[in-house]
Amino acid sequence: MHVAQINFQCAPPGRTAAEVLEQWPSLSIIAETAAGAGVRVSVLQAATSAERVIRDAVDYHFIDCGNSGTAEQRAAHFARTAAAVNAEVLHVHGLGFAREAFALTRHLPKVPLLIQDHADRPPRWWRRPRWRRWYAAAAGVTFTAPDLGLPFTADGMFRSHTRVFAIPECSTRFTPGSRAAARAATGLHGEPCVLWVGHLSAGKDPLTVLEGVASAAERLSGLQLWCAFGSAPLFAEVQRRIAGDSRLAGRVHLLGKVPHAEVEILLRAADLFVSGSRAEGCGYAALEALACGIPPVITDIPAFRSLTGSGRVGHLWPCGDAARLAAALVNAASARPSAHQLRAHFDAELSFTAVGRQWAAAYSRLLGVPGRREG
Repeated sequence: MHVAQINFQCAPPGRTAAEVLEQWPSLSIIAETAAGAGVRVSVLQAATSAERVIRDAVDYHFIDCGNSGTAEQRAAHFARTAAAVNAEVLHVHGLGFAREAFALTRHLPKVPLLIQDHADRPPRWWRRPRWRRWYAAAAGVTFTAPDLGLPFTADGMFRSHTRVFAIPECSTRFTPGSRAAARAATGLHGEPCVLWVGHLSAGKDPLTVLEGVASAAERLSGLQLWCAFGSAPLFAEVQRRIAGDSRLAGRVHLLGKVPHAEVEILLRAADLFVSGSRAEGCGYAALEALACGIPPVITDIPAFRSLTGSGRVGHLWPCGDAARLAAALVNAASARPSAHQLRAHFDAELSFTAVGRQWAAAYSRLLGVPGRREG
């Protein structure tokens, strides 16, 4: 079975294939999970210059789309490559690329198409008739959790023939390690030592997390919060919140931007992982915490319910509820599952092997669904 995984999002100009794969790790991870299950995978990536790389059993084709201005023209470039490699299934990244995906099927009407959600939102209501026609070309769509598809299915964006799969958006190579060694290397400390990894933005809700930590610290005097973040539109507000509360002063450490490779050792140093996210397509940082054997204390949203088995291996709290977060932190600090238990859950449900099996099964099912060509 040969699958073409297609990314219409253009790679940053001037970057080599190796640099793009380093900057966008999920591109190779998703491909390698499927390849590990015995699927032959070719990745077709939009770029500003052509390049081909074979790495870890995956064939990467960087397609020069610099002069292709329309969705139909870009799709034609990808269709030629997909046909040349004899792809049997088309796997398009992003429900936002419905127009390109539809155009792709007009060139390859007999090849089944699957579109993978990456935290996409349905189009505005006045655009939906056209998008319904585009989505009708898909034989299948995937979401990390079934509930993430409700905004689409409730509005009838997909046809009855479209199969909806629940497959984790990604996996990770992170593994557990020595906490003592990680703390010595990073300087992290605390009892408990709590780690945040995420933007300081409204969608991640750091202010509620700070209030929950402040309340929990009244019962956990040794609690220390360490925050690694990228973009930080709420940085000034976060600083003011920390400075204005004696319960947080000296307890919250803003680490700033940390290279992704270093997040693993931060997780290994932590006792707990915390997130205030109000929405996630998957939740990579929480997934990485589970891979490292760190208990997550995270919001009760569909993606996190899926990752934790509805809280079976984590502590879920309602979005925006600082009091419930404080209680969850206290409970998590006193009753932590072992790293072995958390890693066992990850291996069974979220590992390369587990997710690869799900991709292989989905592709196999789609091979029995004929491609559709809509006018």
